[in-house]
Amino acid sequence: MIKKLFILLIAVSMMACKESPKTEVVEAASTIDTAQWIVLFDGSSLEGWRGYNSKTLPPQWVIKDSTLTFDAGMKTTDQEYEGGKDIIYGAEEFENFELYLEWKIPPGGNSGIFYHVKEGYAAPQDCSPEYQLIDDEGYTSIHDITEYNKSLGYTEHPEKLQPLQQTACDYAMTPADSTQKMLNPAGEWNNSTIVFTPTNVEHWLNGKKVLSFVPWSEDWYQKKDHGKWQAAPDYGKFKTGYIGLQDHDSPLWFRNIKIKKL
Repeated sequence: MIKKLFILLIAVSMMACKESPKTEVVEAASTIDTAQWIVLFDGSSLEGWRGYNSKTLPPQWVIKDSTLTFDAGMKTTDQEYEGGKDIIYGAEEFENFELYLEWKIPPGGNSGIFYHVKEGYAAPQDCSPEYQLIDDEGYTSIHDITEYNKSLGYTEHPEKLQPLQQTACDYAMTPADSTQKMLNPAGEWNNSTIVFTPTNVEHWLNGKKVLSFVPWSEDWYQKKDHGKWQAAPDYGKFKTGYIGLQDHDSPLWFRNIKIKKL
């Protein structure tokens, strides 16, 4: 009996020795990612934010209930459209990054997230890629986009939002994968992530990757030179720039905006 117990203790000891390296590996792995999130909006301060091509923040952008809010009424026709109150986080430019934020729009709402923004243009979209934010289901019940879409060459159902105009697409460049897309309806919170590197760009929506593309590739230039941006020579060419949020004439809500350099 004593001999059997002695053998058993040796076996347990040997197993413990074999297992201990795994514990060390796990602990080491937890320290590999040392990148830090930079908080762009924490719910209490608008420090770093200002209007595009401006030194000050447009008065419509305020903090309400710890949320970055665009406090303005809904415009429903092209004749009413104003825009021009886009904002940027102007404290720092970013090159390769992972950007995360949470957002909410009203029925018929429209906005976008810009990156690699440079100033001096009429609007950020003249040079900056855009992660589209829009009410996929209800936008066209409030806004008539038929003539606009016809001007872009959409002849089949021009009254409807096209895939290159819907939420999470790389606007007018790459559509989001509808089979992976889980979009909460207008009035509810969604979260989005943009991952940018020179070899791959990813758009995520509510925890699902919905598209990826290679920037400045042959395919990218084909889309750029034969689509909406063919008359915008500087579109997407910059490899660093500001993060921006779009005013498209509807109320908007953003929170938990943070970025990590890659």
